[in-house]
Order: sequence, then C-alpha cells, then structure tokens
Amino acid sequence: MEQVKCYRWLENIRDWCISRQLWWGHRIPAWYVTLEADERKELDAYKDHWVVGRSAEEAQAEASSRFPGKKFQMTQDPDVLDTWFSSGLFPLSVLGWPDETDDLKVFYPTSVLETGHDILFFWVARMVMLGINLGGDVPFRKVYLHPMVRDAHGRKMSKSLGNVIDPLEVINGISLEGLHKRLEEGNVDPSELSIAKEGQKKDFPHGIPECGADALRFALVSYTAQSDKINLDIQRVVGYRQWCNKLWNAIRFAMSKLGDGYIPPASVNSNVMPFSCQWILSVLNKAVDKTVSSLEAYEFSDAATAVYSWWQFQLCDVFIEAIKPYFSSSDQSLASARDFARDTLWVCLDTGLRLLHPFMPFVTEELWQRLPHPKDTVRKESIVISEYPSVVQSWTNERVEHDMELIESAVKSLRSLKALLPAKERNESGAGEVYSELILERFSDTSGKRQAFALCRNEEIAEVIQSHELEILTLAGLSSLKILSENDAAPVGCSVDVVNENLSVYLKLKGTINAELEREKLRKKMEETKRQKDSLEKMMDAAGYKEKVKPHIHEENLAKLTKLMQEVLSLEEASQHLERDIAAQAAANDNE
Repeated sequence: MEQVKCYRWLENIRDWCISRQLWWGHRIPAWYVTLEADERKELDAYKDHWVVGRSAEEAQAEASSRFPGKKFQMTQDPDVLDTWFSSGLFPLSVLGWPDETDDLKVFYPTSVLETGHDILFFWVARMVMLGINLGGDVPFRKVYLHPMVRDAHGRKMSKSLGNVIDPLEVINGISLEGLHKRLEEGNVDPSELSIAKEGQKKDFPHGIPECGADALRFALVSYTAQSDKINLDIQRVVGYRQWCNKLWNAIRFAMSKLGDGYIPPASVNSNVMPFSCQWILSVLNKAVDKTVSSLEAYEFSDAATAVYSWWQFQLCDVFIEAIKPYFSSSDQSLASARDFARDTLWVCLDTGLRLLHPFMPFVTEELWQRLPHPKDTVRKESIVISEYPSVVQSWTNERVEHDMELIESAVKSLRSLKALLPAKERNESGAGEVYSELILERFSDTSGKRQAFALCRNEEIAEVIQSHELEILTLAGLSSLKILSENDAAPVGCSVDVVNENLSVYLKLKGTINAELEREKLRKKMEETKRQKDSLEKMMDAAGYKEKVKPHIHEENLAKLTKLMQEVLSLEEASQHLERDIAAQAAANDNE
C-alpha cells in the first residue's frame, strides 16, 4: 500500500530537467569531445560527442575508445546537477553506492527519514524513485515530518522582516550589533533594511544570549507537539540552558555525596532499600518506559517531557532533598541508609544520563564520563554507544509510589501555608518594610523551621504519615510533626489546609492569625471543590448518562464524587476550627 502511494507521486508528471545553471552544486560528470576534424567547434554541436565518467581520467579513456586514433579536446559540462537529483541519491551514496559496500548490504534500505512536509515531492519522492531503480528497494519505510520553524510571533522567517534565526547564533550567542551587521552583509533590499533592523531590535533588544547546542536541541524537540509549525521563542531556549546549568550543579552535588573512591555495585536490590530509594527507582522505571514508548511512537515531545519531569521534579526536587539527612547526620543508625542512598544515587545518575543523552548529547557525555563505574566491568568508551535504559521489573513498586504521592501532597500543602504570608501593609510612612520583618519573625521559630500537625481521618493515612515523618520534615522544612486523629482537639494558632478528604495539615504560627487571609484561602478552596462537585453531579444526572458511559467510567466518577463530597466536609470542618481559633484569640486579647 505504501509503495503504491509513492508511485502516485510520480504519475502524470512532466519530464525532469536535471541540470541547473548555478554556481553551486555537483558539476555534471559529462564531457564534450571536440575533434580536430570537426567543422563546428562550439559545445554540443554534435550530440554523439558526449562522454560520461566518474572522473576526467575515466572520461578521457571513454573518449579514446570511442574515437580511436583521433586527436581531440574535452570540455566538462558547465552546468550542475539539480539539487534534488544530487540529494535524491543520499540514502545510497552515504552507504558507498554504486560500490557493493558492506554498509550498503547491511543498512540499505534504512528505516526512518526525518524531513519537512514542504519537500515531500522534491526530495522524498525523488529518493523513492532513485532508490527503487538504483538500489532495488524503497530507501526507507517511514517518513517523520517535523514542524516548520517560525519566529516567536508565528511569522514565516523572512530576510525582509529581519526575523531569520541562525542556529549558530543561538548556540554561540550574538549581540544586537552583530545581528544588524549580518543583515547589512546580506542581500536585504536597502529599502527594507531599516524595517528588518527594527524587527531585530524589538525581538532581541540585548541580542541573543549564548544557549549552547543542547538547549537548542531540547527546545526544538519539546516543540514538536506544536502541530506543523514551531513558534520559536528564544527565551524558552534560554530556559533550557539554565536547566542545563541546574543539571550540572545537581550532579556535582550528587558526586560530592558519592565521595572519593566510591565503587558502584554491579546491581541493586530495591526491596531492601529505604523508602525514598525504592520510590525514585520505581518512578525511574516509569520514566524509562514512557520515554522509550514515546520514541518508538515518534512522540518526541512526550519523550522529552518524561525525561525532563523525572530529572527536575522527582530526582532533583524530591529525592536529592529527601536523602540529605542521611549525609548531614552523624547518627550511626543512618549508616546503612547512607550506603543505599549512594548506590541509588549512582544508578539514577548513570541511567538518567543515558536516558537524556539523545536529547542533550554534549552535557550528558561530559557528565557521564565523570561517573565512577562498577568494579570488574568493561566500561563503554562513550555514552553514545552504551546501552539505552530499559525497564527493570523488580524496581516497580506501586505501593511506595502511592504513599509518596500522599507525602508530596502533604508537603505541597505545608509549603503553600508557608508561602501565604499576610499582605504587607503599605503606607506612605514606610512601615511596610518593618511589618514584613514582623511577619517573617511570626512565621518562624529561632531555627527558621515551623511546627506542624497532621490530622489523619483514618488509621491507614496516619500510618503512612507517621512512617515517613523524616521525609515530610525534610521536604517541608519543619521542626516537628505531630499526628492527630479526629478525636484530638484541633491545634490553636495554626494556619490550616485540606490535603484531601482524609488528611488536613496545620502550620503553627507565632502570634495571631490573620483571620481575613485564612478565611479567603479556605473560601477559594471551598468554591473550587464545590464547583468540581457540582459539575460532576450535573454530568452524572444528565439524560442518557448511564446508557452512554461505560461501567468502569461510571465507577470512577462515583469514587471521584464521593471524594469531593468528603473534601467539602473537611473544608467545612477546617472553617469551623478557624472560627473557634479566632474566637479563642479574641477572648484572650479581651482578658489581657
């Protein structure tokens, strides 16, 4: 079927003139033979005087054979081959054709071609035609069409607009003056030069900062989800350059925790490791699986997102932070956990760099070369020829991932409570700065950390929170965490947030509660939760819902609705607690 479609591209088309009168391109390998006895000496006077050859020497031999014993001169055709004729031979010529090379035998036909949709006929169809006729088969089985790159405003790149972006200028950086100079040295019409310069000044007032090849490559890969066009924003590339720096610093920190003389194990058993180590290996498995499956499906943006998310939000933001107590504490009970953390850290760095390598080849090569390698193993000379990661089934642990999801939710709520400081009082006397100092003092104890409470509405949640108190204290920056049940009195003088229907967290404050701030925060969360609940109820009450929706979807919706209803009750309970706390503080102030 695919081959039939390829033929259709070449049916009922005009003859193809493969010569061009240009100053670039492959010179046509044809020579005109002018005999001394010829009456007419001009080029192409006699159609039978042309000879072809791979070289001038081969053409000379052909001419001597065709015109034996005669004196002649040879002139090579001044034309060049059409670009698409030369490039149409690409799949064959790079493998050594027309010689029967080993590469040609092994690698032809290839598997995938990557190109743009605008040259499907000019290049792709010509390669198919030449490949079938000269190589005996189609040159590739699949064609991946990448999006076309435009500027940040979605405009086609044009010299007259001055918005053409040279990849080397993004990689190496260039000043605004340099951009202007490039325009002046080009072939922009003088009447359009000032307009082009204004466009450059507007888009790049300070020029283009040095971003490096890895950042540009990663940005372009991540953009591939954007339909058939890429609106290239240089600031996004700059963001990935900064992420490259963060990646470098994270690995430098990790390497310092491995220590000199560290020898990684040939393999690790996640089942005997601490909780955080089990978790990071389990989510690493998912990142590997998602990346590989996305690459196989040519969903490159999804693959890049999977790798980036694991590195940024799971390894750097959670795991590296969670294991810091293992290295900062002198407690001997943490010695084994420290060793497991080192081994896990090395596995993550080695696997993560190999996973990231196709997207950022240069920084990953440099960092991977610095990693220690297991004893009695032969290390590959380069990361590019090392094995690409695959899923290790024994690392997968859904229970651990479920527990960590709860922990992360609790930590997120506690961090949000820290961030929600009361608004500064602004007045012309400049008291705002003094007030902000008092707020910061009120929200922290002498160590800069806060006390917190976790109200758990069932034993299972309480057990998870209690078991992983160290991770919560570390990630949320707390001084202590006390577990409460529904029978316990809610703590006084706290800011509260509802994590889910079974868990609420309280952050101890110094001083009085900002009643309006706390009321507003709970009100917004209550409104959003009720909105979700009402929307779901409306959908489930709609006519024909039960007939149209599959049973398992209905069950999921019921469970979600139950969860939202319980969360509403939890928020109402938190509001009641807040009002009691405010009333108690007011009474205390009256007594004073």
